[in-house]
Amino acid sequence: MPSIIVLDTLSRDGLALLDAAAASGITYEVRTGLSGAALREALAAHDGAICRSGVKVTADALAGNQRLRAIVRAGVGTDNIDKEAATRQGIVVMNTPAGNTISTAEHTFALILALSRNVAAADASLRGHAWDRNRFMGVQLAGKTLGIVGLGRIGQAVARRAAAFEMKVVGYDPFLTPERAAELGIELVDTVRGMLPMVDYLTVHTPLTDETRHLVGMDALPLLKRGVRLVNCARGGIYDEAALVEGLRQGIIGGVALDVFEKEPCTDSPLFGMPGVLVTPHLGASTEEAQSQVAVEGVGLLVDYLTSGTIRHSVNAAAIDAAQLEGVRGFVDLAWRLGLLLSQIDAPAPRSCSIAYRGEIAGRNTRLVTSAFAAGLLESAIEDVNIVNAEMLLRERGIDLVEQSRSDPGAFSSVVAVDLVSGNRVHRAAGTLFGHSMPRLVQLEGHRLEAYLDGILLVFTHQDVPGIIGRVGTIFGGLGVNIAQMTVGRAAPGGDAIGVLNLDSAPSAEALAAVAECPGIKSARVVTLPPAGRLPGWLVGAGNAQPRK
Repeated sequence: MPSIIVLDTLSRDGLALLDAAAASGITYEVRTGLSGAALREALAAHDGAICRSGVKVTADALAGNQRLRAIVRAGVGTDNIDKEAATRQGIVVMNTPAGNTISTAEHTFALILALSRNVAAADASLRGHAWDRNRFMGVQLAGKTLGIVGLGRIGQAVARRAAAFEMKVVGYDPFLTPERAAELGIELVDTVRGMLPMVDYLTVHTPLTDETRHLVGMDALPLLKRGVRLVNCARGGIYDEAALVEGLRQGIIGGVALDVFEKEPCTDSPLFGMPGVLVTPHLGASTEEAQSQVAVEGVGLLVDYLTSGTIRHSVNAAAIDAAQLEGVRGFVDLAWRLGLLLSQIDAPAPRSCSIAYRGEIAGRNTRLVTSAFAAGLLESAIEDVNIVNAEMLLRERGIDLVEQSRSDPGAFSSVVAVDLVSGNRVHRAAGTLFGHSMPRLVQLEGHRLEAYLDGILLVFTHQDVPGIIGRVGTIFGGLGVNIAQMTVGRAAPGGDAIGVLNLDSAPSAEALAAVAECPGIKSARVVTLPPAGRLPGWLVGAGNAQPRK
């Protein structure tokens, strides 16, 4: 008989569903506030667990667990769950991505409005028995420009509400198509830095990654429009809090509203004593409706999984048959790396992509391979993307994904070829496997070549004329950058060509600029891929776990 442990306070609606699940033979107990050995022992005694953000499900809490099959986070973020440890032990981790959307979007607008009309400061002043109307002169939203970084569910919900306030909306999301942006009334920009001088308000709705950490920092202050108001209801750390303090002191930033902080709980900050600052203790999803929705959805996910094996909204690994996965494991790795490569080749958002299988691979289960490509393409921009949710996330952003197969062999026994439409260009990359587990790039931008798909790559286009390769090598040699391997592809002698260098270390900005200035070089871009043999976290151990009892 499956049993569930509830690790954080859950709404009455969620508990009512758990009561109803007794008819399916499911039992549950509520034990909140657990940590250390008590948490480890509790998790080992149940088949499923549901939590919010209070409990920390660490690798130590999962150590030696032979029973737990699934963990559900009643909410979006899964930072409090060690997903790598869960995946390694065959434990599925799921979340509820839609339940918080409206509440978080509404809280974002509550902060925007409160900043604009000095609500908190005026309230405190009047409670202090002062009637000072002139001191709290505000601004209206109509006609102002709102910048939104991250246009997933919440970002799009904020954009719709901004339109109702007659605001102009500009946005940045590397995976939102221009067509979808136009439907939403959003003017897309190519970079966040390009957006900063344009906006009167800036709000962020992205995960916290290496790319988004301190997205607005000290170096961004000179770019900001004077008087801009900044809002963050997403993740602490997207704004550099020290930079916010400095921007307020210099009068560059007109107001800051934070619902999240770099370290939580946060009860003291230099920001707290500054005028123009509004803070709340991570209340974005703290509405009765949101907590009910995520609880109901979370319990539904867990009960469905424990009774029928159905998996939805997984953020780590799918339940994949071991034999099925073993037949395509190498190609899953190959496709993932092709996605990572193409995500770094061009700046404009993808509009569509197609993936073609030729040869022996065409007769296998290519859906897993296609999903792996989508996961690689989205990995740097979206939190918790994997082969379960990647295609859905692509299509949510208006990006079409088409799959084609043909069984007749070409130059290799199996080839995976991808065409990615980005802006007005079509980028093509194709790869194959040497042996069972050595991915190789065999075509790029229409040119045949052979390159390793791992580590640091320099991809450069150039004219096929004598001396270019030597000059690139001389530049790197003079600056201490070692070339591990070099390959060049060309259409015809003297025409356009493309070079791929595998480097032992990342070239400096100086080295890259020197290469780009070489006569005959048309473009040069650094691409960073995982080391050889490193599989994505959602694939490590997938398909290997035995049924857990």
